[in-house]
Amino acid sequence: MAIEIVPEWMVNLEDEDIVFIKKFLLASGSLKEIARQYGVTYPTVRLRLDRLIQKIQISEDTGNEPYITLIKRLAVNEKIDFDTAKILTAEYKKTKSEVK
Repeated sequence: MAIEIVPEWMVNLEDEDIVFIKKFLLASGSLKEIARQYGVTYPTVRLRLDRLIQKIQISEDTGNEPYITLIKRLAVNEKIDFDTAKILTAEYKKTKSEVK
């Protein structure tokens, strides 16, 4: 069975995220094995998995507007810090409510 349409939650993932998911599945979900393969500690792998989960959750959150989704994605990818993301999101929501 070939996948003809990429699921929405996968569209915004980076290539290295897809490779991580593949390795994770092939290791039967063993974070210890993934840590060994990458040559890092278990907590490092756990953090990477948590960020990947956040990326997927952001893409699944269809209630957000594209701008807010972008801000969340930037924060998860550590392009901006979470405090900045909160400020931008709050200001955007305030501006949107003032327009109505």
